[in-house]
Amino acid sequence: MQKNFETSLRDLINSLQLAKIYPREHPQCRNALDKAYESLQHLLQGKEEIVVGIVGDELAFEKEIFLDLSRAVKPLIQFLKERGVERIVFRRGVRREELLEFIVFLITPKEDIGNNAQHYLLLKGVENIFVSKIRLSSSSSEEVRKSVRYLNLYHGSLDAISKSMNAVLNSQALDYIDLKYAFTNITEKLFGDYKDFLKLTTLKKHDVSTFVHMLDVAILAMYLSYRMNFRKEEIYSIGIAALFHDIGKIYISRKVIDKPDKLTDEEFAMMKSHTVLGAEILLKYTDSLGILSPTVAFEHHLRYDVKGYPKLSFPHMPHQASLIVSVCDVYDALNQRRSYKNSYSPDMIYNLMLKEKGGLFDPEILERFFKVIGVWPIGAVVALSDQRVAVVEEVNEDDIFSPRVKILSPDSKEERIDLRERKPEIKVEHIVEGFDYKKNFS
Repeated sequence: MQKNFETSLRDLINSLQLAKIYPREHPQCRNALDKAYESLQHLLQGKEEIVVGIVGDELAFEKEIFLDLSRAVKPLIQFLKERGVERIVFRRGVRREELLEFIVFLITPKEDIGNNAQHYLLLKGVENIFVSKIRLSSSSSEEVRKSVRYLNLYHGSLDAISKSMNAVLNSQALDYIDLKYAFTNITEKLFGDYKDFLKLTTLKKHDVSTFVHMLDVAILAMYLSYRMNFRKEEIYSIGIAALFHDIGKIYISRKVIDKPDKLTDEEFAMMKSHTVLGAEILLKYTDSLGILSPTVAFEHHLRYDVKGYPKLSFPHMPHQASLIVSVCDVYDALNQRRSYKNSYSPDMIYNLMLKEKGGLFDPEILERFFKVIGVWPIGAVVALSDQRVAVVEEVNEDDIFSPRVKILSPDSKEERIDLRERKPEIKVEHIVEGFDYKKNFS
């Protein structure tokens, strides 16, 4: 569905760009519109409607944030926001002529549209495409503003990290002050309003790049270290080490990393070499990053039972920081959608990782990780056994399968339930992909 969404949006943008150049009767415009309409119809198959939202400067569809795509279509996002459009609904009965009028609307000067974009579309005969702002209650509005602030902080951190990564990869001087500032901001949020910030890493995202993975692992490792009572400077050092743990992968061909099929033996051997390569790179920056970063880069695939890679000719127990990063690394890799695997549900991730307790993972660290992250992570939308839909708000450390939740549907009245106290009457059945929030955002 996410791939279909990307295709449909790109076809719409292509039609929009051609409409700016040629009259609507031009063959190129007609062909582009036909393609955009076909993509939209394909996306609508089996659905009454689809909803596209804009939160901050990001596109959201079926409760997933499209990071890379949002950057690629940033002018369109700003264009829509200037016209007061933060939510677009396409209904199944949408006609080709309505899509054409919608595209014309997008290139019409703002002053010609007026203050009511939906009224303008209705006057043009558009009855199956709806545009509006996201209207919320005052409390929900504050939650959204907070989420946007955290999302901006996350992206700001990502930008600082990208600069640092590129400096290291190009053997240039590292702006240590800029990097430390970004991590100080992250640390403060993890020590304070950790729930809102942490869910940026634990919820599934589309367009997951290597840099995003490295930042997510760093945030998870810092939060886990914090909950394991490490000192602040130790938490910071573990975060920096976690951030650079996969830098060797940047040297590996993206054709290998993003390959949809299984890797050949030669390609897998190349992938495994990233630990040694990463350590060699980071050893040049020990004055600023410390010795823990190359250590973790070298050891994070070594495994708790020391049966991983790189192969050692002498017995060597991995550093505790490496074992922490190993847990966070695997969790994030399983949690995010990659080109070479299907998506895993949170309970499946837990069961898969539990099988490696004492093998791949340090038993105490693995147990502590799920006590603080939970099986059903904060922010996850879940289906309950009583047929209701809820969002996870808090993890119960003494019962990781039974979090505290807020009911979303049906007829939510801000009801909150501690599932630990409602066992066995109510429990989480499964994660809900693509939950429709129109009742909350109408």
